[in-house]
Amino acid sequence: MAANTLSLTILSDNNAAACCTAEHGFSLLAETGENTILFDTGRENVLLSNASSLGIDLSQVRQLILSHGHYDHTGGVTDVLGIASALSVYMHPAAFQKRFSIRDGMPSPVNMPEHARSALKSIPGERIHLVEQPAVLSYGAGITGPVPRRTDFEDTGGPFYMDSEGTIPDPIGDDLSIWFETRDGLVLITGCCHAGIVNTLRYVVELTGTSRIAAIIGGFHLSAASPERLTRTVEALSAFDISRIIPCHCTGEHATTYFRRNLHCPVEPGYAGMRLEFPA
Repeated sequence: MAANTLSLTILSDNNAAACCTAEHGFSLLAETGENTILFDTGRENVLLSNASSLGIDLSQVRQLILSHGHYDHTGGVTDVLGIASALSVYMHPAAFQKRFSIRDGMPSPVNMPEHARSALKSIPGERIHLVEQPAVLSYGAGITGPVPRRTDFEDTGGPFYMDSEGTIPDPIGDDLSIWFETRDGLVLITGCCHAGIVNTLRYVVELTGTSRIAAIIGGFHLSAASPERLTRTVEALSAFDISRIIPCHCTGEHATTYFRRNLHCPVEPGYAGMRLEFPA
């Protein structure tokens, strides 16, 4: 990889190239001239094997960012900490919370696996960065911290609760995204984007002062979005100068198809094994 290039590789996704294994999860590796960042770790068991198949050495990871505390983004934490012994971790403190998804009256735990919680709590305190506001990761790269929820049409994307009885809604306030500044514009990477893709994009533009968007990559949690939400999301995204959108993971096939038909920029579904490069 050239020193003046941002190189991205999707390591975990619901879809995969022939050389990789698919799973319901998300993980992406970002390599710059000065840093190697792992964004999320997928659900379980595929992160290391997919990285190996792609010739990627995860022991070189210097920073691990957890977009939020759901199992499908934190299941590979133990594996990564086992081989990248000196990395720093960035996450919101609420990522440790117990949480549930309730569908048809049946609660299912969706929180971080216990082995991942234990692994994170066992590493030295100076290597854990609890992110409650925007932060710089390295030159030209940042993390949003919690995203303000300003739109009236975006929600968390599902029936999420803090208790198994479904009496305490979970706002998923730990939702974080990261961005990189490139010569082509901003590259925004989301995990599930429970804060809403429009809220998140507007916030990153506000934080950076840059309105040109080279790419948006990640899960947008629109699989259960209403027609009104999809319409208003496309209307809002159309106001931005976006060159490319790569929906992954929890975006949903219907939302991806709707984006492709109604947005003026290219929309290409992501998959484990996908590699992207941008001039830094």
